[in-house]
Amino acid sequence: MTWSIPLGRIAGTAIRVHVTFFLLLLWIAMVAGAQGGPAAAWQGVVFIMLVFVCVVLHEFGHILMARRFGVTTSDITLLPIGGVARLSRMPERAGQELLVALAGPAVNLVIGLLLFAATGTWPSLDAATSGMVGGGGMVVRLASVNLFLLLFNLLPAFPMDGGRVLRALLGYRMGFVRATQVAASVGQGFAFLLGFLGLIGNPILLFIALFVYLGAASEAHMVQLRQVAQGMIAADAMMTRYETLPMLTTLDEAVRAAIRCAQTLFPVMDGQGRLQGVLTQAALINHLQIDGPGAVVADAMTPAIPAIHPYQPLSEALRLLQEGNLPAVAVVDAGDRLVGLITSETIGELMLTHGIRVTQGRRAADSDRPPTDRAAA
Repeated sequence: MTWSIPLGRIAGTAIRVHVTFFLLLLWIAMVAGAQGGPAAAWQGVVFIMLVFVCVVLHEFGHILMARRFGVTTSDITLLPIGGVARLSRMPERAGQELLVALAGPAVNLVIGLLLFAATGTWPSLDAATSGMVGGGGMVVRLASVNLFLLLFNLLPAFPMDGGRVLRALLGYRMGFVRATQVAASVGQGFAFLLGFLGLIGNPILLFIALFVYLGAASEAHMVQLRQVAQGMIAADAMMTRYETLPMLTTLDEAVRAAIRCAQTLFPVMDGQGRLQGVLTQAALINHLQIDGPGAVVADAMTPAIPAIHPYQPLSEALRLLQEGNLPAVAVVDAGDRLVGLITSETIGELMLTHGIRVTQGRRAADSDRPPTDRAAA
């Protein structure tokens, strides 16, 4: 995720913090300081950091359960609204997804119960919502916040944990794709509700609503892509007409090439005609502003692009694009010569044409029915 700072690695998973998280800490310090002075500001910041330690443990609940089913996690990013673990994929078996989705809230339940047992207190809504300088000890408030996180994450607002639980339960009765569509629709409905509550109450709910809405739409789109990719090969979705750039091409020359051929992604080749990377339009503009027009594309390209063969499953290219967050996957022949490129855009175009063909096929089937059958349908 862009604008994130790496903090280290735990059990092979990178921990990152988004720069907006520091804005949250600054805002907490200002609000708490206005209420109770410098000591309260410091207490508020420490409390929020402890809450986010619990958020990281929550995400590792998902991660460790997912590893039991062969699913890896490259990183966790801390955002002002919580943590986001980037799993390589979600298990498509309903039982496995159910366990992965419940593992995170289960961690919050265990933390809360342990803290309540240590302090000899009981859950309290006031303690969970009392603010950074509210009454009660910090440990008591942290215990109540963990139970609040447990309940909040179990709301059936896909792609939150509760939404994934809903999809897993629906998956027992319907296909994975249909279950995703239903769960995403329910999640977007909750997003509108949270957005309305944010307008009349807590503005933070607006950010959560936006995250839920976009996340539900993105997840549903990814599942549809995987469905379209089933049964297809890489050659079905590869781009075969493109202009290449030598590694020592200047950025100024690359700009002229982009204008000339309206191309947004260029393969970058070495002197022997082997692919060394790809130059995206965004990287071209960024490095042009920083390094100037005389810099070469070798310094601006994305290197180490994975390669597959034309007859490999398209799902493999989709997996590489998603797991590596890459701009493209190369398609090479038996001699490792570049014969095509697969991007999220080419797969999206394939998805669009596939949808049109399916619609036309249904219309043709309906037109072939006898009139009585069409009326009954």
